[in-house]
Amino acid sequence: MGLFSRRKRQEPEEIEGLDALDRDSPAPDDAPEDEGAADDALPEDEPEVEGDAPARGDHLEDGPYDEADAPDEDRIDLGGLLVPAIDGMELRMEVDQRTNAVTGANLVIEGSSLQVQAFAAPKSRGIWEEVRGKLRESVVKQGGTAETRPGAFGTELIARMPVKRADGRTAYRPARFMGVDGRRWLLRAVLSGKALADPEQARRFETLVSRLVVVRGAEAMAPQELIPLHLPGERPGLNQIRSGPLDPLARGPEITEIG
Repeated sequence: MGLFSRRKRQEPEEIEGLDALDRDSPAPDDAPEDEGAADDALPEDEPEVEGDAPARGDHLEDGPYDEADAPDEDRIDLGGLLVPAIDGMELRMEVDQRTNAVTGANLVIEGSSLQVQAFAAPKSRGIWEEVRGKLRESVVKQGGTAETRPGAFGTELIARMPVKRADGRTAYRPARFMGVDGRRWLLRAVLSGKALADPEQARRFETLVSRLVVVRGAEAMAPQELIPLHLPGERPGLNQIRSGPLDPLARGPEITEIG
């Protein structure tokens, strides 16, 4: 059974230099935030490396795919993204309070979350290197740490992002930023939670990324502009439950897929 929920986002924290890229700390509510726990959730420190990833792992499929190249599979239609329907996965849609626009999707499995978004890119070149540099600068400027490492899809960014605790102290939330340049698009995936310290769980999310489909569309868009998303549409066996205004920090109403 798949589990889906909608939640509205708080006023986003400013991360300078990201233009149209999402500015929220991309981590689930249960991601570690204690000073020590956050560091423990990351892999052991390694030398910083810029460069291509090693040979593609056997656990990966050929994606993420452009819509024109995607193989047939049962997927959840989110507009700019098509997400595989996976048993035990909860889909949490991020909705901006001010505009009511859907700004991202979080794919949650067993205590870990993968935030996925797609952005427009020029036809002539990829933009992940540029975006990754801006992300790194912003995290460091805010007092966090960020380093590049080779990963499943190329160079990744491993970050410890500063967050304010209820008692006023600063904690650090770990996150792993993956980027894939496609056909006039960039897919950005941000992994957080238990999978950061569990290689088997991490590979499960990498496989999920390799099964995603980006629907860029033919319309003109500025580089780094968010490709529009929408809530899951009506599908057979999908019972949608909606409610009134939500507490941004509370779990949203659920949409449960039956059968």
